[in-house]
Amino acid sequence: MAPATVWVIDSDHWPRAYLRAELIERGLDAIGFVTLGEALARLVVEASPPALAILDLHEQAVNERGISTLLAGCPVIAIGGAAEWADPALRARPWAMLLRRPVTIGAVAEAAQRVITAARVGPRP
Repeated sequence: MAPATVWVIDSDHWPRAYLRAELIERGLDAIGFVTLGEALARLVVEASPPALAILDLHEQAVNERGISTLLAGCPVIAIGGAAEWADPALRARPWAMLLRRPVTIGAVAEAAQRVITAARVGPRP
């Protein structure tokens, strides 16, 4: 079975690089994007969406349409700080998970593995 593809969307270079490295170490195919717009452009041209997207909401130009498009394409783990958690509209989105900063790279990778495993197993009767 081919490794699951995970998109890491984060405007900060080093956290994005560290998370990609951790996901690759765990056997996943991790691709990084600086902005949500870049990921959405890729989503339009991809033959199949990723198994999961991890979106760090900090310093992202998020809009309702962009978030809805990404969520329609794949499960999304969102990472946010106090400002994002204070926004009820963001919290109410159907995220696969919403993680609150500060969070470790390892915790994000564990969450990614749980979401991917649950998606592969499917819902239980």
